[in-house]
Amino acid sequence: MSTQREPDGTGPVAGRVTDAVDGLTELWTTAAAEASVRLSPYQLRALHALEDTPGANLTALADRLDAGLPTVSRLCDRLEAAGLLLRDTAPHDRREVRLGLTAYGRDILAEVAALRSRALASVVEAMEPDDRAGLERGLRAFALAQQNRPPADGR
Repeated sequence: MSTQREPDGTGPVAGRVTDAVDGLTELWTTAAAEASVRLSPYQLRALHALEDTPGANLTALADRLDAGLPTVSRLCDRLEAAGLLLRDTAPHDRREVRLGLTAYGRDILAEVAALRSRALASVVEAMEPDDRAGLERGLRAFALAQQNRPPADGR
């Protein structure tokens, strides 16, 4: 896939960022596959979502994952069977089911995070010090530009 050339030269830079993101995604996926429990990227997303919003119900998780309720329900069935997720009734409405991570689920997320950090650190360590400093400056500038970018829908 070729990146359209922009008059200001941003096209080639965007292409290199795309390549770097692809490489990071591969590094992330490979590192996560080394965990004691093998989880799909979709399962990991669900666990991270529940880590960020403990007690969410199925509808909230489906919204967060941008998926249908039946799909997310089956996903939760598998995560619960693996001992990573716990379903509990909400105190204010016994018909509502709240979702949360088990201690084992939190341990697996911590293990995946540690594996990913080690994998990323090994790549960064292989870089020259000036390149590492340049990467850090560039990532800070990217994060700031993204933060200050107007929303795509114009709001």
